[in-house]
Formats: sequence, C-alpha cells, structure tokens
Amino acid sequence: MKLNRLAIAVAGAALAAGAILTAQAATDETIVTVVKVTGINWFNRMDEGVKEFGKNNPGINVYQTGPGRADAAQQLKIVEDLIAKKVTAIAVVPFDPPTLEPALKKAMDRGIKVVTHEADNEKNTMVDIEAFDNTAYGAGLNERLAKCMGQQGKWAVLVGSLGSRSQVQWADGGIGNAKQKYPKMDLVEPKLETNNDGEQAYKVAKEVLRKHPDLNGFQGSSSLDVIGIGRAVEEAGKVGKICVYGTGLPTEAGKFLESGAVNGIAFWDPKLAGIAMNKVAQMLVAGKTVENGADLGIVGYNKVTVSKGPGKGIIVRGAGWVDVDKTNYKQYPF
Repeated sequence: MKLNRLAIAVAGAALAAGAILTAQAATDETIVTVVKVTGINWFNRMDEGVKEFGKNNPGINVYQTGPGRADAAQQLKIVEDLIAKKVTAIAVVPFDPPTLEPALKKAMDRGIKVVTHEADNEKNTMVDIEAFDNTAYGAGLNERLAKCMGQQGKWAVLVGSLGSRSQVQWADGGIGNAKQKYPKMDLVEPKLETNNDGEQAYKVAKEVLRKHPDLNGFQGSSSLDVIGIGRAVEEAGKVGKICVYGTGLPTEAGKFLESGAVNGIAFWDPKLAGIAMNKVAQMLVAGKTVENGADLGIVGYNKVTVSKGPGKGIIVRGAGWVDVDKTNYKQYPF
C-alpha cells in the first residue's frame, strides 16, 4: 500500500512538473533579428542592442542572425527557416525588401509578428521602424557636402545596393537637394553600387577618380562606402582636395576623419535600432501597437511619428540622426 501511495505521489509530481513545463513552453517567446550581413561593425553594434534587450527581458528568447555576405537569396532562406521553426516574431533589416515580400506574408499568415527596419516600402510588415526621415537625412549629408565644395564642382554618389531602400532614399535625397539648390554642382556618377563592401567601395571610388580627375566630392550611403572612398582619396594624394561625406561609424571612419580624407559622417546608433525593433515586436506579441507621439523609452525614439505604410502596416519614424566630424566623433565609442 505504501509503495502504491508513493508511486501515485511520484506520478502526480511528475504530471505537475510536466504541466508547468508545458505552460512555460506555451508562453515562451522567441524574437529573432535578421540583419543584411553578419560580421560587419554596423550589425555587430546592432547585436549589442539585441543582447541588451534580451538581458532586460529574461522571459523572452532573443538572438540575431543573418547571411555571411550581403545576399538577398541567403537572407530569404534564413527567414524561411525561421518561419518553419515557428518563431514568435521576426525583426528584419531587408537587404532587398521586394525579395522578402512572399516570405514575410507567409510569416504573418501563420501568426508570426513581423517588424522591419530600413524598409519603408515593405508591404508585408506590421511595423517598419525608421530612425528618421530618409530623404531629409540624405539632403542633410548633401548640405554638408555642398558647403565643403563651395556649392560647385563635380560629385559622385555611392550606394551599397540599389535594392537597399533606405540607402537609395538617402542618395535621392542628396541628389534632389543639390538639383534644387545648387545648380553648379555637377553629378557625374549617380548611385554606383558597392555591395555593402569596403573593398568594393575602394575599387569603385578609384575608378571614379580615374574617370574624373577633377572630381570635387563624394556622398556615400553604406557605412562602408566612406571607408573605401577615404582609402582611395588618400592613395590618390587628394586629401583636402576632395570633399567626402556619408553614413559611417565613428570607430571605422575615425582614421579617415583624422587624416582629412573623409570630412564628415552621419549615422544612427544600430544598437538603439536593435532595441527598438525588439521592443516593438514584443508590443505586437502582447497585442499592442505604436501610437503617434509615443515614447518607446529609447534615445532617438522618444516621440515617434506614425504613418500608414504601403501595405496594412505602419511606419514608425524616430529622430536618431547624428552628425559628426573630426572635432566630435570620439564622443561616440562605436
């Protein structure tokens, strides 16, 4: 009899433990951030934000992944695999937004929450988060370039990819600004692709300098464009003769800012963008959304603006844009 009672007690405890585990499994959330390419400083910095969000929200499984090289097909495969794993939410920085449309629709059809970043043309997303107005950002870079160039002369524009929505918007913002305000600025090379690769940016910049030895300025888009351009400018012995502005990270662009091969950069903190994407994904999982004027509790996203996206989702824009040059870039240790 005692043995039977003991067996029943053990069985009951096992069932109770099993029920607890089942309940925990049912409430577990997995939010996966998918970036354009792993291994570059920009997305290493974003990974810091993802990990910080996870540390501050221990009940949620979070991690970052992405292709080993900037490739739309590889990124698509990663997203497809996450759908098959039935993750709770996907936060993605699309390399080429149209390529991901069918997969992201499939994800949402299966109840997976979808958040995007740098992709305000993505139709199949619930929330696209932008650090700022992309056209204004490109125009701002161009204003700095125009001032450096004396509002005249030949200039060229580089982009990481013509499929990268935000980078094309920055380029177009700069081109439109110059066209409207500075008729003596002569755009000789619009939107040359660099494949989000510093070595390729260097090769493209070298070719531009070969074709246009009297070039006066460059505007870069990918965070690695200014690295390649700066290197080409130094090699050509044209430091101080060519103005260079673009998106970049202080730690990467610093040596070129110091030498004068790059005059200035702009950026937003990828770490904060990573936190913002995951926070919004968490809100969606909880059945909440982002309201106009909301404070996400993240620097640069304290009073966001919300507008309708191209699909059924919304676009959330912050104010996280930072301009630096040689005088103040060391204030930003990333």
